[in-house]
Amino acid sequence: MATKNIEDIDLYAILDVQITATESEIKKAYRKKALQCHPDKNPDDPKAAETFHELSRALEILTDTSARSAYDKVLKAKAAAKLRHKELDSKRQKLKEDLERREREAAAGRESNLTDEQKLAAEIKRLQKEGSRLLQEEQQRMREEIHKSKTRLNEPFWDPCLNRIKIKWKADKSDLNNGGYDEATLRKFLKKYGDISALIISPKKKGSALVEFSTKEASEMAIDLEKGLPENPLTLKWLNDKPVLTTKSDKSGPSLVSERDYESIVLTKMRQAAERQRLIEEMLKEDQGL
Repeated sequence: MATKNIEDIDLYAILDVQITATESEIKKAYRKKALQCHPDKNPDDPKAAETFHELSRALEILTDTSARSAYDKVLKAKAAAKLRHKELDSKRQKLKEDLERREREAAAGRESNLTDEQKLAAEIKRLQKEGSRLLQEEQQRMREEIHKSKTRLNEPFWDPCLNRIKIKWKADKSDLNNGGYDEATLRKFLKKYGDISALIISPKKKGSALVEFSTKEASEMAIDLEKGLPENPLTLKWLNDKPVLTTKSDKSGPSLVSERDYESIVLTKMRQAAERQRLIEEMLKEDQGL
C-alpha cells in the first residue's frame, strides 16, 4: 500500500460501498470484507495480507471525518478533471471531423471544376492503376492453369482405343445361338468389372468379339477373372499382347485447354458421337483379322 498514492486508490470500491455511504455502512462493509480476506483464513493466498491492509487503510480514512472530507475533495476533483478531459477529447474529435469534412468538400469543389475531358482522363488513370493489379493476378492464374494443364497432359493416360480385348469362345459356323453368347449375355458377364466403352460381336466370325473398358483396372480384372458360361468358357486376351499407357499430349487434335475453353457442349457431343462411330468401324476391321 505504501507504494501507491492514496489519491490514486478508490477506497469506496475497496469496501464495495457508495461515496454517500454512512460511517455505519462503511464499518459493516469492512467487517464483511475483513472476514473474507483475513490472512488467517487465507493462508495459501500471498495477496491476502496486502488486501487486508488495504481494507484497514480504507476504514481508517473513511471513518475519520477530516480525512474523509479531504479524500472526497481529491476524488471529486479527479472525477471532474476526467470529465473535462472527456469533453476536451470530444471537442478535439469534432474539430478533426470538421477539418476532414472541409477537406472533402474542397476536394469535391476542385473536382467539380474539372472539365468532362479531365474527369474522363482521371477515371482512365484510376482504372489503369486498379486494372494493372487485376491483370497481374489474372495472368498469374493463367500461368498456373497452363502449368497444371501441361502436367496433366504428361501424366500416364489410359486410352481404351489402344487397349482392346479380344474375346473368344467355341461356336460352329452354323450355330445360330453363337455358342450361347450374344451382346446382352456378354455385357452381363463383363459389366461387373467396370464401365464398358464399346462391345462388338463379330457379325462374320462366330465365337468372336472385341471389348473396351474405360479403365485399366476393369480390363485387367476381366482378363484375369472372367470365364463366362461353364459349359462354354470365354478366353480374354489383349489385342496388342499387353496394355498400353500413353499421355494426353500424345493424342492428336486440339489440346485439352483449347477444348475446354473454346468448344461448346454441342460440338463436343457431336465429336464424341463421330469418335464412337469411327471406333466401331475400326473394331469391325480388326475383327476380320481375329
